[in-house]
Amino acid sequence: MNTKAELTKGTSGADIGKLVLAAVVLIAGIVAYTYLGNIGQSAPVRLVTILVAVIASAALAAFTGPGRRVRHFFAESQIELRKVVWPSRDETVKTTGIIIAVVIVLSLLLGLIDLLLKSVVLDWLLKLGS
Repeated sequence: MNTKAELTKGTSGADIGKLVLAAVVLIAGIVAYTYLGNIGQSAPVRLVTILVAVIASAALAAFTGPGRRVRHFFAESQIELRKVVWPSRDETVKTTGIIIAVVIVLSLLLGLIDLLLKSVVLDWLLKLGS
């Protein structure tokens, strides 16, 4: 059993308030982006506006309970990715070649089965009925 397993606690009121505030900041950024576009503001100003809103809302959300769990998940994911043994170029090329050969063989086999069934249905079964 995993020793890190723990009961998940409910989200506190402060965390909910922070998440709501993060959503409000993000929505305000989207509204500002649209409004600045409608009044003819330049694209760089609009881009900075939306980037500031996204970064601010992400920062607010990161300091909540769910945000800490997401950060912890990403940190553990990076540790696990370091453990992955990636294939060499030679292994990748050989495996790709084998897969392509199998696909070609199976497509030819299915094509032959299709031709056989077509000839059976069209030539034999339909001619027997007439």
